Amino acid sequence: MSVQLIPVAADEADVRLDRWFRRRWPAVSQGRLEKLLRTGQVRVDGRRAKAGQRLEAGQVVRIPPLPADPEDHADAMPARSAAPAIRPDDEAMILESILYHDDDVIVLNKPPGLAVQGGTNTKVHVDALLDVLRFDSRERPRLVHRLDKDTSGILVLARSARSASALAAAFRSRAARKIYWALVVGYPNPSRGSIRAPVAKVPVAGVEKMEVNVEEGQAARTEFAVLDKAGRCVTWLHLEPLTGRTHQLRVHCAYLGTPILGDGKYGGAEAHIQGEGISRKLHLHARALRIPHPSGRGELTIQAPLPKHMASSFEAFGFDEKEVSDPFAVLPETTRKKK
Repeated sequence: MSVQLIPVAADEADVRLDRWFRRRWPAVSQGRLEKLLRTGQVRVDGRRAKAGQRLEAGQVVRIPPLPADPEDHADAMPARSAAPAIRPDDEAMILESILYHDDDVIVLNKPPGLAVQGGTNTKVHVDALLDVLRFDSRERPRLVHRLDKDTSGILVLARSARSASALAAAFRSRAARKIYWALVVGYPNPSRGSIRAPVAKVPVAGVEKMEVNVEEGQAARTEFAVLDKAGRCVTWLHLEPLTGRTHQLRVHCAYLGTPILGDGKYGGAEAHIQGEGISRKLHLHARALRIPHPSGRGELTIQAPLPKHMASSFEAFGFDEKEVSDPFAVLPETTRKKK
């Protein structure tokens, strides 16, 4: 394995370097990582770094060849001798999720329930399936941003280090437009506007949960607009995040008083509605993306079809996705550029 240069995705900003590293190489111990940092083998933007350093979106982390020789594994945690074989069903699933690909980019329509990266008791995830998506490339595709496990929709992969750097820079800036659709419980008042509510992690060990925290939270902004409603029971909401905080859209919708349908984590029992054709899954979908193509040639514009459970709920509530042919026209460019 050769040296890797991995850009920090927009939604990985402010993550500690050691935590960022362990997400990718959980078998390498903290002690081993500290040694790699002390000897300058792991660097950030070409400079020596410390384990507790907070990363910034767009920075590039240098990773030496891993795994190294047996001596280097003396203080590592036990690891599997080899990556588990990819099941045919999982290979077929990830290939069927491809919306677009060229020499620089692969765009997936990530199914709900599929994690982007591994974790405790998570064996099947996008990162583990990237070798299926090599096609004719010598390089393994790279993740440049993430979606929550239960969020469906557009996930972009870079097919080279150069493309990854360009895409990460676009996500970090407002050059990329990300449009999400959600079904929320209730009706927001006003029907369109800007949510500016800082988001911070809830200080509970072992739980990844966020909250609005004006004093300690990181700035977070989401533009929203109502697309349709079923009485005052459920609303079809257009969401455009201008920052990329963890669980931002879920937290902001709950903050509006309209939790996302199926989001028991942030909406409790209120987030669930009984009815034929209405799933208990999270109703949040990364619907559309417009981003400068990493080749420098024009823009890439993609829309992702709704997952089955959301399509079923749309039908149950009488919503018609065809009514919004251009998601980027819902909120004018001037609105999202306001400070």
